[in-house]
Amino acid sequence: MTDKEILDLYKAGQPELAFKEIVNSYSERLYWHVRRFLCSHEDTDDLLQDIFVKIWASLSSFRGESQLYTWLYRIATNESLNFLQKQKIRAALRFESMSSKIEDRIDEDTLMDGDQLQRDLMKAIQRLPSKQRTVFIMRWFDNLSYEDISEILGTSVGALKASYHFASEKIKAELEKNLK
Repeated sequence: MTDKEILDLYKAGQPELAFKEIVNSYSERLYWHVRRFLCSHEDTDDLLQDIFVKIWASLSSFRGESQLYTWLYRIATNESLNFLQKQKIRAALRFESMSSKIEDRIDEDTLMDGDQLQRDLMKAIQRLPSKQRTVFIMRWFDNLSYEDISEILGTSVGALKASYHFASEKIKAELEKNLK
């Protein structure tokens, strides 16, 4: 079902059916989008439920000024970043390193079916500054256009291109270092 058809269902007084179609259409895409930020299946599952609750609660306020999928990605991205920020604060209060904790999750993840290079890539992504990591994930993995990312993040296309370039260079350098 297209986003327009989903929104038409909502406008026709069938919000539950529209929401069901959103869940059916976007569960897997949003799962992987969030998972690339959190690197944990359990955390992703929990947060995804919270994200869909937020989508349900906010659906009536969707004004159609953006595309439905960019609105959904904005919610998922913001919730993921908020979750990571809370985790970072908790880790700091326990005098732990959040980045090493995430790297441990990557190594311990039984659902990651990739080889060592994929694990190294995910670790390198996690070491990026938040903005660069976000842009890289959305561009590389989610294959979103710079225009869509701009709409989701509220950042200019030029700034996004620069962030992506710097992120790519840092990841390339990190992976080359690991290959030596």
